[in-house]
Amino acid sequence: MTTSAPVGSGTRRVHVGRQPIFNRAGHVVAYELLFRGQWDSVEAQRRDTFATSQVIVNAFTEFGIGAVAGDLPCFINLTREFCVGDLALPFGPDRAVLEILETMEVDDEVLAGVTRLAEAGYKIALDDFAWGQGHEKLLDVASYVKIDFLADHPTGIERVIADCRRRGRVSIVAEKLETDAHLALADAYGCELRQGYRLSRPQVLTAASLNPSRLRRLELIAELSSAEAEVERVLSVIANDPALSMGILRACNSAAAGVLTPVSSVRQAVVMLGLTQIRQWAMLMILDGVTSASDEQLTMTLAHARLCQYFAAAFEVSDDAAFIAGLISGVAELFDQPSATVAAQLPLSGEISAALTDGGGRLGSLLGVVHAYEHGEPTDYRITDPVRAFFEALQWSTRMVRSTRG
Repeated sequence: MTTSAPVGSGTRRVHVGRQPIFNRAGHVVAYELLFRGQWDSVEAQRRDTFATSQVIVNAFTEFGIGAVAGDLPCFINLTREFCVGDLALPFGPDRAVLEILETMEVDDEVLAGVTRLAEAGYKIALDDFAWGQGHEKLLDVASYVKIDFLADHPTGIERVIADCRRRGRVSIVAEKLETDAHLALADAYGCELRQGYRLSRPQVLTAASLNPSRLRRLELIAELSSAEAEVERVLSVIANDPALSMGILRACNSAAAGVLTPVSSVRQAVVMLGLTQIRQWAMLMILDGVTSASDEQLTMTLAHARLCQYFAAAFEVSDDAAFIAGLISGVAELFDQPSATVAAQLPLSGEISAALTDGGGRLGSLLGVVHAYEHGEPTDYRITDPVRAFFEALQWSTRMVRSTRG
């Protein structure tokens, strides 16, 4: 249907690091998630919180935790703000092990907060554990103790492990294993889990994501596509975006609009043309701003959405739902991303979300048939005069794109 648009002003690269954690048999049983990015203007005292927040956001919303770790748990560094409840954890206890960094002061507030998290079902890991730093207060609620094999003498490591064993049932994670000697020590001390360069270096996962400003515009597409969209809301959306306002006025005054009297305001355009036509132009302006695509790419993306709308009746779904599902699937193809990735970032109805995420429901079937038709693939569905529908969709989308160019 379309060719992928290069990553540009409409997208940004997001990253997350992951380092495997192995069991004694050498199988990967978990991952530690690591910050990989630029500090830019982040103040030094906020960097730990910034790093943790970025790791969580990127892993759980940009990639999807399943894509990062499958069904394995993830060790995530936690800062004081998350420990004491100033910042909420946006995930449940089944997917993450919360690492308490050795640099954190374990005062009464942190102790109480970590205890609450443990009681809520979260597993706690004590990072770079050593006696005398105050973290021993958390041993009673900890499930894992991570010990730095690079920083300590073997005698000291043995003593720490023995003391931890006496305090309760915890799993020992031997970390920063960089030599065969380190591995031999981990075996000798009976460490249940191991991590380090000798076993595997961190991997960096990278994906294209929408810039926040572009994402807000794409969210407007979802809102404007609703049959229940209110005139005042549409006016507010357009008025708060000067570039969008100018584009709408230029489009309405073009020959394609068929307006005999020049339109001088967005409100006047809405009154003269009606909400349906204004909605179509607004979505086109937003799409153009989101993707930075060529005219041909925009035309084919809109034609794809329009064709979905033509086929809607055959699948007993609404025209609006079919159009927006087609539009988002087209945008996803422009970004060379799965439809589910783009859909996860938008406030969509359950019907549209299911169709884009796993092809579910009648709407998902419609998307599959349209995709098959556009790619010349066989399909069991019989659509009345699909060739005529395709060319009408192409003519409509061509007029729409040309109208925005003035």
